Parts: sequence; C-alpha cells; structure tokens
Amino acid sequence: MHAKRLATPSVFAPEAAAMRLPALLALLSLASPAGAQVCAGAAAAMANDGRVYGHLAYGDAPPDDLVEAPRGFGLHGCLLRRDVIPDLERLLAAAKGDPAVMGTLRGLSCHRSILRQASVFCREHPDSAVNADATRAISVAPPGHSEHATGYALDFAVRPANGCPDAEACMAATPAARWLLANAPRFGFELSFPGGNRQHVKWEPWHWRWVGTSATAPGAARARFLFARARGQFPADPAVDPVRTIARVTPVVYVAVPTWVAPPQKGKTKRRR
Repeated sequence: MHAKRLATPSVFAPEAAAMRLPALLALLSLASPAGAQVCAGAAAAMANDGRVYGHLAYGDAPPDDLVEAPRGFGLHGCLLRRDVIPDLERLLAAAKGDPAVMGTLRGLSCHRSILRQASVFCREHPDSAVNADATRAISVAPPGHSEHATGYALDFAVRPANGCPDAEACMAATPAARWLLANAPRFGFELSFPGGNRQHVKWEPWHWRWVGTSATAPGAARARFLFARARGQFPADPAVDPVRTIARVTPVVYVAVPTWVAPPQKGKTKRRR
C-alpha cells in the first residue's frame, strides 16, 4: 500500500512568491534601521556611512581586557586595555622628567562603557532646548559611538589647572598640552579630533587614542583594526605613523642609448690592382 503523497507548493511557484513578497519587504524594513537609538528611546538620524552626529560606531571593550591605569593617574579612577598601560607608563615617566611640561598629566576620563556613555550623553544640558541630542553631540559622543568604549582612548587633564577647566579648548595653550603634541606619538598615542577635522567633531586637544608605536607592537593590530576607518577617512593630527603624500612628482624618463660605434675614417683608400 502506497502512502498518499501530500502536495506542497513549490518555493519557486509564482503564486507562492507573490504571497511572500509583502511579508519579506516588511521584514527588510524592520531589519534596516533608519536611525540610532539615543536618549529616552528617541532615534537620531544616521548618515549613509553609519555615523551619528558625526561620530563613528564603536563596541564596548571586554571587561577582562581592562585593567587599572598607573596608581595616581586617574582623577576618578581609570580603566584601560592592558596593552595601553606600558606605553602610558613610559609617557608619564617622560613627562614627569621634562620640566617643559610645567605640571602633571592626569587621566580625566578613560574607558566608558556604552551604558555609562548613555548616562553622560543623556543628562540634561542647559543649552539643548531646541535639539538636545544634536547639541550634546558637539561635545560628547552618543552611546555606542564613543572611542572611550573601546578602552583605547583617554582624556588628559593637567594639574594644577591654573584656571583652565578640564576638557576645554584652553588646555591647548598649556605647556603640558604642547608637550603632548610634540611627544605623545612616540608612545603610541594620537590626537583623534584635531581642529578642523573632516569628521566635523569638536576639536578636543585632551582626547588621545592609543594605536601602538608601530603596527607590530603588542596589541596594536587590534587597536588599529578598531580605528581603521577613523584613521583612513579622518586622520589624526598628530598621528603615530601618518601617511605622507607627495604633492608633485617629476617623472624620470629612461632613454636607451645604442652602443657607440666609431665612424669610418675619411680619406683616400689605396686601390688594389
């Protein structure tokens, strides 16, 4: 006795495809977000390249990769990726031994989790009545879009502050900030957001990211992978190993010259008889 075979519609049948098309389009629309979630469930417009208010997206650092910064460095505690610590210790030692710094470099802010970033970004701002999120994004990245979440970025402060508030442009005029500009790349740090950057993020002379002194330095490959897009499209300045471009190149043309052959001597030749 043969079992009765159930008829099933072919997945390639036009009628079945037509029935599934509306549902498929609905799923695709749900899977393609039009914006990024920021504060209180509000969505911010996302650019075609994935940026939100100019900031690139970054994930959170694994907790096991985070360690305490050198003792006494953080003003409010400071966790960083363990690969950053040796270069940071060398930088701090060099700054401490250089009288030109005229102060002490401290850590204002180091790793910030995405949840912590949300609390910083979404707190009330007195000048953000019109577009709160856009106004805040000028000075702080939205959650999920901060370099601090990677564990490779930190904000420096100077003590004594000499009347300059932390995380303000006046820091650039301090001897310590000038020392960082001249020396930080030697220790694997580069300035993420220089003045007039193409990323259109606020100039932050205090914010530095670590990418290692070279591509082969321990941990540098992972850091450079995370910052590859930022470094390629929106270069740091100063940078650890900046790409140098030559404005004008004079081409060299090689011309093949044939072997010199002495010409025949002129004169009368003796006639043979």
